[in-house]
Amino acid sequence: MSHAVRDASAVAPDAGAVADAATRRRLAGWIVLAIALGLAAGLATGPMGFSPRALWADVASGDAALLLGQIRAPRTLGAALVGALLGLAGAVAQGLFRNPLADPYLLGGASGAGLGVVLVLAAAALAGANHISLGAVAWLERVGLVGAAFTGALAGVSLTLMLARGAAHTLRLLLGGVVVGVLLGAVGELITIVSPESLRGRQAFLLGSTSFLGWNALALMSAGFVLVAFLAQRYARALDALTLGEDSAASLGLDVARARLALVLLLSLATALAVSQAGLVAFVGLVAPHLVRRHAPGMHAWLLLASAGMGAALLLWADVVSRALVAPEELPVGVVTAVLGGGYLIWLLKQRTGS
Repeated sequence: MSHAVRDASAVAPDAGAVADAATRRRLAGWIVLAIALGLAAGLATGPMGFSPRALWADVASGDAALLLGQIRAPRTLGAALVGALLGLAGAVAQGLFRNPLADPYLLGGASGAGLGVVLVLAAAALAGANHISLGAVAWLERVGLVGAAFTGALAGVSLTLMLARGAAHTLRLLLGGVVVGVLLGAVGELITIVSPESLRGRQAFLLGSTSFLGWNALALMSAGFVLVAFLAQRYARALDALTLGEDSAASLGLDVARARLALVLLLSLATALAVSQAGLVAFVGLVAPHLVRRHAPGMHAWLLLASAGMGAALLLWADVVSRALVAPEELPVGVVTAVLGGGYLIWLLKQRTGS
């Protein structure tokens, strides 16, 4: 009898592991399907909204190379890459802070990027233009604003690290991020008061947009995503250890301060790449890892990549909705993600309150 009990106890964990692996494979399949359908829907969404018939007409016309190759394809693929970067950054942030409500903008990167954008727009206005034309805004969005947002995001996180005296203490990091976010946000507001011409560009940046993504942006984001994903996978075990607590992680031989600093840098790089290309897209970095943990939890080696895929799928479909809902006009994609993400969290809160 004792042998039978031991055999049964040995088989039970194996059966549970097999069931968990099957759940993760199913979710991975659904994510791949959602991305594939989102890519197709993005190509089929144009000035007339979502229309597969119009897509076939565009393919058959002589303008296919321009409409699909230079406008819709880079925008659609770019939305997927921005979502993947935010989903990956969100998974790193939630594992680093051991908080399912942590998001990539927690350490001041968003406020730093916003301030960088305002500085560029204000400088352009003070250089002699009474107002910024649409052409100038487009040029700044593609060239000046991208660099300013990227630099500002990294500068904001660097300032947080300086205030927190490194990444050794979670509470200091969180408080430093809050202080930097409030401070840089206030400076940005002050600059818009002094230079009202910068308000329009700043507002567009804060609402998020994928309309300016091109092949050069895709190449940059692709290289950045591959680098960040590779390095994040190398720190997946460190994230697993950190979920046990600082003391437990240190007892396992992990250099907690060094691992935290490396993870903060990876989080900052992924966030800066996404924000500099598409603006402040809300909720993707928070909701994507949360959905993965809710439906197919696992170790961080799985969570990081699955969250990236979930983020890509979410932003792909949000971009389709933003283009199709009020066609031929467009909604800012950040507004769509905020509404959908906020609605999901409200529903989740009611579910937990009811239970």
